[in-house]
Amino acid sequence: MKSGLTLGIETSCDETAAAIVKDGTEVISNVVLSQIDIHQKYGGVVPEIASRHHIEAIFPVINEALDKANVSLEDIEVIAVAYGPGLVGSLLVGVAAAKSLAFATQKPIVGVNHIEGHIYANFLDGQSVTPPLVCLTVSGGHTDLLLIPRLGEYEIIGRTRDDAAGEAFDKVARVLGLPYPGGPQIEKLALEGNKGAIHFPRGLQEHGNFDFSFSGLKTAALNYLNQAKQKDEMVDLPDFAASFQWAIIDILTEKLMAAAEKYGVNQVVLSGGVAANSTFRNYVQKCVDERGLELLYPPVHFCTDNAAMIASAGYFRYNAGYRSDYSLNAVANLRLGDK
Repeated sequence: MKSGLTLGIETSCDETAAAIVKDGTEVISNVVLSQIDIHQKYGGVVPEIASRHHIEAIFPVINEALDKANVSLEDIEVIAVAYGPGLVGSLLVGVAAAKSLAFATQKPIVGVNHIEGHIYANFLDGQSVTPPLVCLTVSGGHTDLLLIPRLGEYEIIGRTRDDAAGEAFDKVARVLGLPYPGGPQIEKLALEGNKGAIHFPRGLQEHGNFDFSFSGLKTAALNYLNQAKQKDEMVDLPDFAASFQWAIIDILTEKLMAAAEKYGVNQVVLSGGVAANSTFRNYVQKCVDERGLELLYPPVHFCTDNAAMIASAGYFRYNAGYRSDYSLNAVANLRLGDK
């Protein structure tokens, strides 16, 4: 008898995560072991250290997810694992664990694109995701604008040409001396600042261009700080943070709304770690309300990397007939639509 239970495994960066999800939507358990404290002293993720800690943590985390769900591996119907994109050493740990469990239990295995997992995080709160829709996935490593005509089909209509939005947040935060990860720290500072105090550039603003560029913004922000230092001027950090954050939110939302209009969709979806930013979500909500559109985004705890989203995507891929075999391998630069 089918249990509908999927074991999800996620190790694409610096979180070791495992989850048990029923029927792709009901989260029975979700365990995330973060390495933030380990990497904070380096100002960012050190790939070799991340993979080493994944090796130590992967099976204890999987066992904890099973225990919290009060199920055994025999109860699991399918094993889903993120196999890219991400840090190749980290991904290899999750893929190896998933393949070993699948081999030992003779359970089917499904490889999941990490970005697709973020999209499916929207299924974990009982929301009704109804294509065709436009989805903006924004995180530390990715900024992708997607048209989703049908579930499982993706057309990339825009992506960053250099830094991802979350990466820009982290790099500027590091220069400010804020702890890693920098995005939430800048958001916290920005709440007390004036977003119009400093004008920072928006890249690739020409009409019809859905790509993003945050390198120029990052450089402008760093130059502003350096010039203030050279002149021995004090920088109002809340105003700086609010203005920098607004430059990112403004261009993300502008292109998202333009894409929704061009493709005539009624539903707009956010995913990825930056979707946890309340200022961003509130502004996008205001814009979609003005246009009579519907906005979906995951609960905050499912915006950042987790295994429940991988389990959800894996469950729906499995029911659509997708299977992986034991040749499944980590693909650091995997793109949506790649086999």
